[in-house]
Amino acid sequence: MGVDYYNILKVNRNATDEDLKKSYRRLAMRWHPDKNPGDNKEAEAKFKQISEAYEVLSDLQKRAIYDQHGEEGLKGMPPPGSQSRAASANGSHGPRNFRFNPRNAEDVFAEFVASSSRPYGFESTGRAKSTRYQSEGSSTFGGFHRTESTFRSHNEATGTGTSQPQKAPAVENKLSCSLEELYTGSTRKMKISRTVLQPNGRLDPETEILTIDVKPGWKKGTKITFPGKGNELPNQLPADLVFVIDEKTHDVYTREGNDLFINQKISLVDALAGTTLNIKTLDGRDLAIKLTDVVSPGHEIVIAMEGMPLAKEPGKKGNLRIKFDVSFPSRLTAEQRAIIRRALGG
Repeated sequence: MGVDYYNILKVNRNATDEDLKKSYRRLAMRWHPDKNPGDNKEAEAKFKQISEAYEVLSDLQKRAIYDQHGEEGLKGMPPPGSQSRAASANGSHGPRNFRFNPRNAEDVFAEFVASSSRPYGFESTGRAKSTRYQSEGSSTFGGFHRTESTFRSHNEATGTGTSQPQKAPAVENKLSCSLEELYTGSTRKMKISRTVLQPNGRLDPETEILTIDVKPGWKKGTKITFPGKGNELPNQLPADLVFVIDEKTHDVYTREGNDLFINQKISLVDALAGTTLNIKTLDGRDLAIKLTDVVSPGHEIVIAMEGMPLAKEPGKKGNLRIKFDVSFPSRLTAEQRAIIRRALGG
């Protein structure tokens, strides 16, 4: 049979796909040339044998040919003792027209790393349906350092010209919220549509409902990120989907940081004699504010803890600031003028 791939990979002939992966992972880690700088030639030879064995045994067609015809049939060589290659050529030994040429050991290794369910040196996004490489130019594989030139990715081997998949730029969408929603908090359901890369390489459309919990006190510009929820494309990591809070204009209130502002118009009589203001808060409460002092145009009063909630300090709020505009009468009768003069001592 020539080379015993099963023995090289330290598995029996009934080894499952998972058995092959575990053994290849262990042996590749042990014999990779970067881990054996003192015995580089021996390590390279063993690493090449291990990768070749894994390439054959992990492929159903190659493994079947190897099990039936051995290394000679797999590589299109005549069986031991034959006088020529005619037997191999006419199909009496091994499948007709099949010839296995081992790939570069580093390419086999890089492809294994990229497809492994335990991606050493890589980190999973946790939500996306793909595995992304570390963003730095080098990473750690199973405890030893590797560089881009040592571990070439499968993308490079297939001609993409890059050592690692590139992540698409983030996709941003506005999420418009009323001031009431940003005051009390709310839950928003967002339906998204995107393309998903199937194992067979086909791109299929997919819809999904994303839940966004808007926290009390969030400000305009707050970003909510869903990692890897952008479109999936071959040889590219899907983009992050980002929702950016936008604040709708309110009829009564304006916001500056954590403070709320109201412009309140009152009559001259109320400004001089006092009154009680009734203000509806953003969470629906009736807030009664009694004015006892004389209110001049442009005067401002501050109501503590009636502003926006502080997102990072639950239980605390900013201030409510009320700025007054005093409405003066357009004309007075002679009697009214006299009364005012007597009352004010003019």
